[in-house]
Amino acid sequence: MSSNETAVPRPQLVNWDMAASTAASLTPAGPTMEPAEIARSVQNIRRLADESVAHVHAISRLDAARDLRDSEVLVIDRASWSRANAQSFRTLLEPALDQLAATRPDVMRSASLALGGTLTGAQLGTVLAFLSSKVLGQYDPFVASRHAQGGRLMLVAPNIISVERELNVDPSDFRLWVCLHEQTHRVQFAAAPWLRDHMRTHIGELTSGLMDKADSLSERLGTAVRNLTTAQRPDRTAVAGPGPRDTGLLSILQGPEDRARLSHLTAVMSLLEGHANVVMDGVDGRIVPSVKTIRRRFNARGTSRGPLEKLIRQLMGLDAKMRQYSDGSRFVRRVVSQTGMDGFNAVWEAEANLPTEQEIHAPDEWIDRMSLRRDG
Repeated sequence: MSSNETAVPRPQLVNWDMAASTAASLTPAGPTMEPAEIARSVQNIRRLADESVAHVHAISRLDAARDLRDSEVLVIDRASWSRANAQSFRTLLEPALDQLAATRPDVMRSASLALGGTLTGAQLGTVLAFLSSKVLGQYDPFVASRHAQGGRLMLVAPNIISVERELNVDPSDFRLWVCLHEQTHRVQFAAAPWLRDHMRTHIGELTSGLMDKADSLSERLGTAVRNLTTAQRPDRTAVAGPGPRDTGLLSILQGPEDRARLSHLTAVMSLLEGHANVVMDGVDGRIVPSVKTIRRRFNARGTSRGPLEKLIRQLMGLDAKMRQYSDGSRFVRRVVSQTGMDGFNAVWEAEANLPTEQEIHAPDEWIDRMSLRRDG
């Protein structure tokens, strides 16, 4: 390229800076607290996060819990969570978009036009702002922490405090219970150091596959909205064929190859969430005295959501997220009951040991494939 030539800028599907700033500005305020009370709560959550690791080790039997120096724990507010997730989305999606721009510039331009009114930075920021008041904690393995090369565990203090007040449960018990779940995710990626790149690769392939079909994207988005509208009708009757899992936006955007990629990622996420749920509920009354009350009240929260929030949750795939918790939990409990926790832990040893989506719903098939069934 000569000095007089100017490189053609790559079409930008998402204005990431706008996404981060929009999310931070729209994030609702947390519970009203005095500065000293906030400081005490943050310190308490941090202490319980550290304390929970020993319990995760005892229940999961994963020796990776002994050394987590490659990642760090952050106790943050809602706006910080929103900004962090805008950064995480950018880290996950931009490599695939850069490759697409280099190899298929025509597709990239088409995708940019198709998504221009659908996936802007402001709209992504609005989604993150909504989610910022719902998430209690999150382990992000894809963005290096400030002081370590591994990921970052984020505990969203305002949300933890809001929910413990809503449920009227013991704050220390609830905070430790939440930390058990989130620290389990941290331990999972420490036990399977290959898992981060495995997921990053599959997410990148899914992203590239979606963008490669940009010419029909607008039509498929319209179909998704119509299906979601139908799913909300109170007089809708059940019919044979795809069920509620197939009414979300993401599921409509797939071709056959993309459905296979999504199926694999769904299985992995169900495994991770289900395992974390089993660990957090594996404590007894000596560790979390009110654990049964917490679980009962926490599960009952979903019945009090209004119709608007239910629709938003379905649009964003949050209901599918909750199914991952229950589907994955059933898988883990069945495998552990048949093979023991050490048998189950074979899942962290290699990519080939990950369950398929079919196996998540039929755990005995995974047990047989892995030749793990115990005698007797």
